[in-house]
Amino acid sequence: MATARQIADYIIRFSQDRGDPITNLKLQKLVYYSHAWHLALTGRPLFSERIEAWVHGPVVPSLYQEFRGYKWNPISERPREPDLPDDIRKHLDEVLEVYGIETAYALERMTHQEEPWLKARGGIPEDQECRNPINDMDMLQFYKKMGDAEDPKEQSSKR
Repeated sequence: MATARQIADYIIRFSQDRGDPITNLKLQKLVYYSHAWHLALTGRPLFSERIEAWVHGPVVPSLYQEFRGYKWNPISERPREPDLPDDIRKHLDEVLEVYGIETAYALERMTHQEEPWLKARGGIPEDQECRNPINDMDMLQFYKKMGDAEDPKEQSSKR
């Protein structure tokens, strides 16, 4: 199992290498989708850190704290290359191919329409603070069902 920071470091480097540095907001959503799809595809978590249902979508609090100083600006820090197994790198590349092309705002809006975030918030209005955890089993079931409903090739081309 990786750590959320290793996943974030990979995503930051990936984005910087392509000339498209990302904000903390977008990073949080890409880390979330990486974890959620890993659960759906393998039945195992990608990392053990807690993901919470914040106003602007799913957030790993420890990662938010590390990058909060950037506010809405792109993360300029160049992290070290994380030591990740090839299967995790491949998984992250696939997630980034689908979700990485979206804006931070588009990713936020997507998560706000999906069951795991909505369920974790338990009816709390979108604009009110919330620190409720997003349940791994809810992510696994929702994204597995989503993946089963579409052909993977069609899925990538639709997003």
